[in-house]
Amino acid sequence: MSLFWHQTGTYLSKSYICGHCGNSLASNVGYYKTSSPDGSGSAREYIYICHHCYAPTYFTGAGQQTPGPRPGEDVEGIGDAGVKSLYKEARDAYSKSAFTASILCCRKLLMHVAVSKGAPSGGTFISYVEYLSSNNYVPPGAKEWVDHIREKGNEANHEIKIMTKEEADDLLSFSSMLLKLVYEFPSKMQGKTTPTKKV
Repeated sequence: MSLFWHQTGTYLSKSYICGHCGNSLASNVGYYKTSSPDGSGSAREYIYICHHCYAPTYFTGAGQQTPGPRPGEDVEGIGDAGVKSLYKEARDAYSKSAFTASILCCRKLLMHVAVSKGAPSGGTFISYVEYLSSNNYVPPGAKEWVDHIREKGNEANHEIKIMTKEEADDLLSFSSMLLKLVYEFPSKMQGKTTPTKKV
């Protein structure tokens, strides 16, 4: 069946979170697709335009969004380009429903964080996990989360298994928290602390 995209116009308002810029919006400007050139017929699908970044977002007739909202939170203060790039890649992969790829990025992200904080490069994955733990970058009680990332990353990397949205949710949530502890909170305190006076 042929499908026809129709010129930009004003349609029913659609509320969504833009997968490009992360802003919440309600757009009524975009394009729609039908099975006939005059705009009638079924199989309607839409492309809405974000009025913040002007990027397009595609919605199927069932409402599935591509790209979807990027999960996790924006993290400030990341001075390492590799860490910043991998975190973005993990979130971007998730937004496109590439959950296995997102989990693999989270695993690699831990390695980059450890090296950026002084771990020798070329080590094993477990050596990076132990470095983060022994140098107090992972808070007490959270080492199980690092082990969880290691286990899920191993499954995604070494086993014939497709990872789920829920598994990617867990790993991205922890990765976001870890990056805030390691980079964002320390960067916010720079210049705010004053030396203690000796009495």
